[in-house]
Amino acid sequence: MVILRTIGIVSGKGGVGKTTLVANLGVALSKFDRRVTLIDCNITTSHLGFCFGLFYYNKTLNHVLRKEANLSEATYFHFSGIKIIPASLSLEELIGVDIDQLKPSIENIEDTDIALLDAAPGFGREAMSVLSASSEVIFVTIPYMNAIADVVRGYRVVKQLGVRPLGIVLNMVRNDLHELTETEVEELTELPVIASIPFDKNVQKSLAEGVPTILYKDYSPASIAIMRLASELLGEYYSPPKARIFSRILDFLFPKKPNLLSSNNNLRLWK
Repeated sequence: MVILRTIGIVSGKGGVGKTTLVANLGVALSKFDRRVTLIDCNITTSHLGFCFGLFYYNKTLNHVLRKEANLSEATYFHFSGIKIIPASLSLEELIGVDIDQLKPSIENIEDTDIALLDAAPGFGREAMSVLSASSEVIFVTIPYMNAIADVVRGYRVVKQLGVRPLGIVLNMVRNDLHELTETEVEELTELPVIASIPFDKNVQKSLAEGVPTILYKDYSPASIAIMRLASELLGEYYSPPKARIFSRILDFLFPKKPNLLSSNNNLRLWK
């Protein structure tokens, strides 16, 4: 079966929230009745599974690339409806992995409308394999000059490869005076800013719980911005949830304490 869209999610630097965006955007796209598969292509420092409370798995993308497993064996189903193909957490399982085989290895994903490929930060071999396997790409960055300069370099690479750039997602935006504005970013990069995700403490809280922010609090500022991004990528209508004043009062008075290694987290995914 042919995947309708393969979107690489890349960043010039680590720490800009790229993997967290992949997890939440995947869930957001699935809410519009799309079959979504998330692939952790950052095989040296894999983190995608953590966003879903997934810490232990038998087969991974590493095993697929080493021809020790097929895609279905390395695919995990989340209760939200998305599928995840994680990378291994073991350094030993990097041995014998040929990341250049990423594209042919994922071409036969079953029952998928959109595949989101979570690239390693930078534009080294791992990230280049993602760009080569993608038909479209989204740049994730923060609104500071050093991070934006990396996007400019990345855009040059994308143009050489002939991959369609969808635009830039500005993440963790606080609207401080020292941040670059959307207009400034667009002028510097010659790319459109397709979403501006506000800094939101709920993101850190949801990461601690092992649940994407959209499922943790769908009315949080970051959740609403990511849902809008998903709707625009699909050309679908989205109406943000109404303010839930009572829920927000309870959240303030009785904040949840995160349970980082709860056994319930590991039950949120199943084969």
